[in-house]
Amino acid sequence: MSDLPRKAVTRTAKLAALPLGFAGRATWGLGKRIGGMSAEIVGRELQQRTAEQLFKVLGELKGGAMKFGQALSVFESALPEEIAGPYRAALTKLQEAAPPMPTSTVHSVLEERLGEDWPELFVEFEDKPSAAASIGQVHRAVWHDGREVAVKVQYPGAGEALLSDLNQIGRFARLLGPLIPGMDIKPLIAELRDRVSEELDYGLEAQAQKAHADEFAGDPDVLVPAVVHQCDQVLVTEWIDGTPLSEVIADGTQEQRDRAGQLLARFLFSGPARTRLLHADPHPGNFRLLPDEKNGWRLGVLDFGTVDRLPGGLPLPIGNSLRMTLDGDAEAVYELLCEEGFVKESIDLEPDAVLDYLLPIIEPAQADEFTFTRNWMRSQAARVADPRSPAYQLGKRLNLPPSYLLIHRVTLSTIGVLCQLGATVRLRDELEEWLPGFVPYEGLLEGEDAAAEA
Repeated sequence: MSDLPRKAVTRTAKLAALPLGFAGRATWGLGKRIGGMSAEIVGRELQQRTAEQLFKVLGELKGGAMKFGQALSVFESALPEEIAGPYRAALTKLQEAAPPMPTSTVHSVLEERLGEDWPELFVEFEDKPSAAASIGQVHRAVWHDGREVAVKVQYPGAGEALLSDLNQIGRFARLLGPLIPGMDIKPLIAELRDRVSEELDYGLEAQAQKAHADEFAGDPDVLVPAVVHQCDQVLVTEWIDGTPLSEVIADGTQEQRDRAGQLLARFLFSGPARTRLLHADPHPGNFRLLPDEKNGWRLGVLDFGTVDRLPGGLPLPIGNSLRMTLDGDAEAVYELLCEEGFVKESIDLEPDAVLDYLLPIIEPAQADEFTFTRNWMRSQAARVADPRSPAYQLGKRLNLPPSYLLIHRVTLSTIGVLCQLGATVRLRDELEEWLPGFVPYEGLLEGEDAAAEA
């Protein structure tokens, strides 16, 4: 079969085999324990073998399977090094590439969507894809007006495969929990499933990309390629060269890491303020580091298939609560969390305990600059994942309102990428510039100034 789903029964069988493999390895582990190996060593081997099989299957199947794998891949920083190390290569491979679909299938889609004379739209068209991702692949080409372009072609049957995969993965989500300490897998799968229809709609993607390209046109720090042409299942945008962030993570200099990290943080917080949209797929394959004569490097941003629409920018309570937490105002933080639904009415918590829970998480916002590391990420994951810790017990009683779910995931994912980069970032500068409510009494001071001038 040339299209993505192959036979639905084959995809389902491959995914269904994963829990069986997990169970088989658990039996193997019990045998090792009986044979005298320590629980720690056996557990480590089990986790390594499970992760290797999981990411191999997710990468092969593309669709929702690969989308889920990419979402998990940015949390690789949270895993202990002895576990993450052996399969880091498999994770980063998911961030950049997947097996391509046959050329004949690509041509069939282009003919169906662009017309029989589709080759006349291009001066050149490379049949070999430059990138292959979860629901489509990209071909480098030259548009009829001479512009270098990226032609994104959606896999036939992508929608069916996305929903089928995510439903199947959801059935054994609890078995995946130990792979990413401190992360609840089920809400992640549910949120990915909710976004399926948007991601398949290249019209919505084109609108979001155009909004960003227009706003960031001429920006010294961020480059978003312009939309050239769009129709059902095909999206043509300007081509940009650059080094994928996955390569910077693997082999980049510290200067490249720090610059990429700073720009990634800047884009995370400035994007919603400037476009009223949040780019919601921050895995390294969607970013490029481009050399720039004036500023050294710029950040190229790709793939606007998943965005969160925020008419007012990032919600004001995020900045307010972050500022009050840094100020140590436990009562005010707790009151705001209750108002926003992070603490349900039926739950009663100690404000000081909530503050103690939050302070380590927001450590990067306290200093003038902060070095994001895998060790720091692991320590945070371990703190909230250990059932014996007060943080774990308190975290179980907090609630994440639906309106904050995607913002929360994007923020965590971006922090995961910063930790993979090992970047030193002046995060506080970005928060002061772009996050509503973070600068104390900002609106009041502006009002006072206006009144004084009058």
